[in-house]
Amino acid sequence: MERVVLLRGLQVNWVSFFADFFLAGMVFGPALAPFLAGSGVFIFPDIANIIYFMGNHVCPQPTMGLELAPPLIMAVCMRCYGTVTGLLITRILYSLTHGKGVFWLSQYGRNGAACATIFMMAYPLELAAQIFGLWDFNNYIVTPFGLITGLAWGLFTMPILHFRQLLSRVS
Repeated sequence: MERVVLLRGLQVNWVSFFADFFLAGMVFGPALAPFLAGSGVFIFPDIANIIYFMGNHVCPQPTMGLELAPPLIMAVCMRCYGTVTGLLITRILYSLTHGKGVFWLSQYGRNGAACATIFMMAYPLELAAQIFGLWDFNNYIVTPFGLITGLAWGLFTMPILHFRQLLSRVS
């Protein structure tokens, strides 16, 4: 009997684990990169170079990152970091609610996907408005647009990524 209880406690949802691992990297990596690069300690600058390389390939304006360790900047702009923050908020919300609530968009099927898609368009629409000269880059403008996109993305995907975790708690 003891063995069954112990084995049940060791079940790992690998999709959930990897999603959380990558989310942790997306949350901490861009903010730690300038400190790692400026440290000059052993392998830290090389790790920072990897983070900056990834930031340069996922962020449309990585040169607009905040200056955290002058003159070194974050690996991504605040629009991208707002998106990651939205994902983090929804992950925390999911762990608190265990996927129960009317706000989780995946439970509404195509309508939920359509709603998430509309809100996820906040990021590219703001970027397009900036490119077409409606306003200049401003962290106070771009961060909320990224945050809206991250919240929409998270409210749709978190139940999908962590579904088995919910089932193991119920059974």
